[in-house]
Amino acid sequence: MTDIARQKTNQVNKQLPSYLLLSILAGAYVGIGVVLALSVGAPLAEASLPIVSLVMGLSFAIALLLVMFAGAELFTGNHMFYTISTLSGATTWKDTLKNWLWCFVGNGLGAFVLCLLIVGTGLFKGVGDTHLLLTTAAKKMNLPMSELFFRGILCNWLVCLAIWTALRTKSDAAKIMLVFWMLFAFVASGYEHSVANMTFLGLALLHPHPETISLAGLLHNLIPVTLGNIVGGALFVGSVYWFINKKQMEKGRIQEVKIPKIVKEETLSK
Repeated sequence: MTDIARQKTNQVNKQLPSYLLLSILAGAYVGIGVVLALSVGAPLAEASLPIVSLVMGLSFAIALLLVMFAGAELFTGNHMFYTISTLSGATTWKDTLKNWLWCFVGNGLGAFVLCLLIVGTGLFKGVGDTHLLLTTAAKKMNLPMSELFFRGILCNWLVCLAIWTALRTKSDAAKIMLVFWMLFAFVASGYEHSVANMTFLGLALLHPHPETISLAGLLHNLIPVTLGNIVGGALFVGSVYWFINKKQMEKGRIQEVKIPKIVKEETLSK
């Protein structure tokens, strides 16, 4: 696993444009999952059916599956990778912060590009203030920051567990099921993902919206959610599993965890 972080660091230092492009792709891929979830959830919300969160959760797994199988760099997943590699001595905290910064910027750019494309499609053209996109965005922008922070922790705990468990199996079918269930858990539970919110809230801002939706509301959401995501991935997954496995490490590598080829191709993206 630390080899993955070393490769990421090398790419950031020597091939930044390609790394930034991989990050842009991840932001767009997550946005595709957001749009799918909204598209299937909105009609159910209009009919006041109590299965909106259930169906949206079932739909969102495409986001992380695209990142893993197509190849892209996701900000929230790197919280786990870099915490383990840095605590193992394979990378430095400077490497970690540099990666997180560029990955966050790239994910944001990808989300913004996807938002512009979706606006061009007219999929949400003319939606009223009661549409799921706007009601949910308004809620996200006005929740207390403390609640957003803790929802961010729980969200990335599950996202990083999806990646961690995928590293422990060679079966593509198993990877898909693991990702499916853990992303279903975070979406259906109502947790907060910073990269997903870039698209969700961005779409709301780019369409006619009520006063409860604003750029200030976007920042009100993203700041605590991003911090919570960092804690969830770095502390609850990365640090915990580093501590559990540190006696079995040699030069920063966890011996028991064999990284399948599909994950190497996705994360290293040579």
